[in-house]
Amino acid sequence: MNANQKTILITGGAGFIGSNFLTYLYQKYPQYNIILLDALTYAGNLDNLKVGLGLDLKRDPRFEFYHGNITHSDIVNELVSRSDVVVHFAAESHVTRSIYDNAIFFQTDVIGTHVIANAILNHPVERFIHISSSEVYGTADRVPMDEEHPLNPMSPYAAAKAGADRLVYSYIKTYQIPAVIVRPFNNYGPYQHIEKAIPNFVVSALMDQPVTIHGGGQSSRDWLFVRDCCEGIDAILHAHPDKVLGETVNLGSGIDTNVLDIGNMVLDILGKPRSLITHIKDRPGQVTRHISSTEKAYQMLGWRSTTPLNEGLEETVKFYKDNPKWWERYLWMKELWGQS
Repeated sequence: MNANQKTILITGGAGFIGSNFLTYLYQKYPQYNIILLDALTYAGNLDNLKVGLGLDLKRDPRFEFYHGNITHSDIVNELVSRSDVVVHFAAESHVTRSIYDNAIFFQTDVIGTHVIANAILNHPVERFIHISSSEVYGTADRVPMDEEHPLNPMSPYAAAKAGADRLVYSYIKTYQIPAVIVRPFNNYGPYQHIEKAIPNFVVSALMDQPVTIHGGGQSSRDWLFVRDCCEGIDAILHAHPDKVLGETVNLGSGIDTNVLDIGNMVLDILGKPRSLITHIKDRPGQVTRHISSTEKAYQMLGWRSTTPLNEGLEETVKFYKDNPKWWERYLWMKELWGQS
C-alpha cells in the first residue's frame, strides 16, 4: 500500500491492542485519517487514546469516533463505505468470563464479524485485516505452532474467535474479499484491562495483595509485547497485496514462559516478596502450552518481535505503577474474573 492519504476504519480501537495500534498508526502516519468504531463496553476506554495521544477527540480533523456496536449493520456499512482499509479488533476477549457468560461472545465475535464481512462485500475496500487469536489453536499439538496447526478451541471465547476466523476465511474463498487473518499470541503491555494475567499480577503486587495463579502455574504462553504486535500489523497493512491477501499469519515471539515465572518476574521488578504468589484452583478449559512459529511472518513480512520479555515487563509494570487513576476504576472487576 502506498503511503498516500488513506482512511483507516478501526473497530474496537478503544480496547487494549486496538488503542495501542490506533496510537501507533496515528503517530507514524500523519497523512492517514482514522475512524474508530467502538461500543465502549467495560474493556473499551477512550482514555486509552487521550493518555496515549494527548489528543482532543472532539477537534482533531484526522480522527472520528463513532459509538456503536459492530452488530449494527447500518453504521458498519456507512463507515466501511468511507474507508480504504478496515482493521477489525472488536471482540469480547476474556477466557474466564466466556466460561460463565458466553452468549455475548458469539454475538460480538461471530455475528459482528459477519456484519463487517458483508459490509465489505457491499462496499469493497483495499484491505481487511481481521484480528483473530492464537486461542483458536487450543493446546499445542506440535511445537512451534504454525498457521497449519489444527484449530482446537478449548473455551467459548476461543470457539467464538475460531468461528469468526473461519467465517472470514470462507469469505476469502467464496467472495475473494481482500482479507488477511492475523493470529496474535498473548499480548501484554500498557492499557490492558486488569482482568488479564499480567496487569492483574502487577496491580495485586502494587497493592501488596496475593498474586493468584491458576493451578500450579506451569501453563506456558508465548508473550508478545503489544508494540511488537502493532509493528507486525503495520507490516501486514503495508505489504504488497500479492504477499498477504488471503493469508493467515501468526504474530508471536517464538518463546514460551510459564505463568508462575511471569508472576515471579513481576514481583522481582517491583521488589515485592515472591511469597505473595498464591495458587488457586485451575480454570476449566485451560490451555497448557502456546508457542508460535515465527517463520511465516518473517518470510512474508520480514517481521520478528524485538522486545525481550524482561524489557516488555519492565515497561508494562512502569505504566501501571505510574497510572493508578487509569486502573483503579476497574478494581471491582479484578477479583470477579481473575486472569485471562
